[in-house]
Amino acid sequence: MAERSDTVTIRDVAERAGVSKSLVSLVLRGDPHVSDQRRRAVIEAMAELGYRPNRAARTLSSSRSGAVGVLLNDLRNPWFVDLLEGLTSILQAADLTPVLSDSATVRLVGGDPVDSLTGLGVDGIVVVGTTPDGPALTEAAALLPIVLAGTRNPPLPYADVAVDDDEAGGRLATDHLITLGHRRIAHLWGPGDVGGLRRDGFRTAMRAAGLDPERYAEAGGMSEESGYAATRRLLALDEPPTAIFAFNDISAVGALSAAADAGVKVPAQLSLVGYDNTYLARVRHISLTSVDNGNYAVGVQAGRFLVDRLEDPHRPARTARVATSLHVRSTTAPPRS
Repeated sequence: MAERSDTVTIRDVAERAGVSKSLVSLVLRGDPHVSDQRRRAVIEAMAELGYRPNRAARTLSSSRSGAVGVLLNDLRNPWFVDLLEGLTSILQAADLTPVLSDSATVRLVGGDPVDSLTGLGVDGIVVVGTTPDGPALTEAAALLPIVLAGTRNPPLPYADVAVDDDEAGGRLATDHLITLGHRRIAHLWGPGDVGGLRRDGFRTAMRAAGLDPERYAEAGGMSEESGYAATRRLLALDEPPTAIFAFNDISAVGALSAAADAGVKVPAQLSLVGYDNTYLARVRHISLTSVDNGNYAVGVQAGRFLVDRLEDPHRPARTARVATSLHVRSTTAPPRS
């Protein structure tokens, strides 16, 4: 006997059919990328449960919703601001509405960030920065266009990538410190392919100068707290570094706080370089030397990629790299004699 339709949800249908909620939503929209077998399983589950799409679900059945999901891992990171401005300018010009999802917050309340977007019937997803939602994105990529912005993970079929040249940025930051005369240089490295490429740039510059890139390597993470903890460990060494290149501006601010708590003066006793050139780096009393990764341009390119992919979902994947530059401010200086 079929269950009453007012008590049956998309989640119930997904569980009965053995698929995700996002796939059920795509079936309700009539998405052509869903296989016949999976579509049939969803339709049969709806019939068995007596499910009837509500008005909102019927709206999703149109070929386009005009909405684009934007998945970020943590809205507190100022790195997103310029990128989102560039991305939004292109989406709005194409009459597309961005729908933001902070995956950290959604997971905190027990939700699925990717499911929450596909469940809204978005036409595509732009993934901004490193995220732990790789498996869910891999599944979603078989059903709708996905563009990666400021990240290379996860690797997806037909997914375009808009990033800065992270390896070149790592070299820029490290060469600046070497040119100032520093020899004991630490790197607070971060996660994912982006973190690996910045670390590669650091290693290349250090080895070219005859310096050991592993002597002061520390996992600095992406947060102020992790940057603080890593810097405290480095400053506790018998022969601490005289300079630190941090994975991003947030972890560099953590390093700045750690130096202050340890009584180490910046830049007189310790030089600091961040990455992303966010508004934090430009705050006058912080004045952080930082690598500018062209975030606005990355966002613009990601938007263009998504608009193109909505028109042709099966076009070959493309990668665009935006050039980096270094903005020298008050946190770097030659080391003391």
